[in-house]
Amino acid sequence: MVNAATFWLSEHPSIVGFRWSHTQSWGSTWSFLFTSISLYLTLSLLLSAAIRLLRTRPFHLGPLSALHSLSMALISVTIFAGILLSAAAEIRDTRWFWRRSKTPFQWLLCLPLGPRPSGRVFFWSYVFYLSRFLHMFRTFFAIVRRRRLAFSQLFNNSILTFMSFLWLEFSQSFQVLAILSTTLVYSAVYGYRFWTAVGLPSACDFPFVVNCQIVLLGCHVACHVGVLAMHFLKGGCNGIGAWVLNSVLNGVMMLLFLRFYVEKMRLGKRRDIINHGQLRDKET
Repeated sequence: MVNAATFWLSEHPSIVGFRWSHTQSWGSTWSFLFTSISLYLTLSLLLSAAIRLLRTRPFHLGPLSALHSLSMALISVTIFAGILLSAAAEIRDTRWFWRRSKTPFQWLLCLPLGPRPSGRVFFWSYVFYLSRFLHMFRTFFAIVRRRRLAFSQLFNNSILTFMSFLWLEFSQSFQVLAILSTTLVYSAVYGYRFWTAVGLPSACDFPFVVNCQIVLLGCHVACHVGVLAMHFLKGGCNGIGAWVLNSVLNGVMMLLFLRFYVEKMRLGKRRDIINHGQLRDKET
C-alpha cells in the first residue's frame, strides 16, 4: 500500500512530467485569474444584495454543506500527502547538486535560482491552486444561510487564489511549506466542519477555527522570515519578487484577521455580560 501510494502521489508519469503552461494547463493565464476572481466577487455581492432585498428565509442546504466539507478535507489530505512525498523525491533526486550549501529544510524554504514550474512539486502546487476555486463555494453557502458577508472572507479567498497563481507563475520559494501547512490546517478545519455538519457533538466552532488560523498565520510569518534570511545568506532564492508581493498580501490578511478576531472577542464579552446581567435579574 505504501508503494502504491508513493507511485500514485509522486512517481506517476503525469506528476513527474507535469509542466505549468499557459497553453496546456487549465486556468493558467492572467486573464482567467482576474476574470474568475472578479466573477467570484460580483456573484457574492449580487447574491447577498438579492437575498437582503427579497428578505427570504435562510435556505436549508441539507447534506450539501457536509459533503463540501468532507470533499475539501479529503482533497487537503491528498495534496498534503502528495506534496510531502514529491518534495522528498525532489530532494532525493537533486540533493547532489546543492547538498554542500543547503539542508533539506532550507531547500523547502528557498528554491534554487532558475527552476521552471515543472515536475512533482509544481503538479501539487497546481492542484492546490485549482482547489482554491472549490473553497469559494463556502462563501455562497454562507450567503444563502443569510449570514453576514464579511469583507475579510472575500478578500482572503481572492488573495489566496492570486498568491497560489504567483507560486506557479514565478516558481516562487516558500510555496512548499506554505502548501504543507495550509493543507494540514484545512484538513483539520474541514474535518471538524464535517463532524459538526452531520450533527455530532462539538465545541464552540469559532475558537477551534480561529485557533487553527492563528497557528497557520504564525507558521507563515516564521517561514517568511526564513526565506528572507536564506535569500541574503545563501546566494538568493527563486521568485523573490513574487515573494515580496506575497509577504505584503500576507501582512494585509493578518491585519484583517486580527481586526476580525478582536471584534469577535468584544462581541463575546458583551454577550457574557448581558447574559450574566439577565441571570442576576432573574435571581433577584
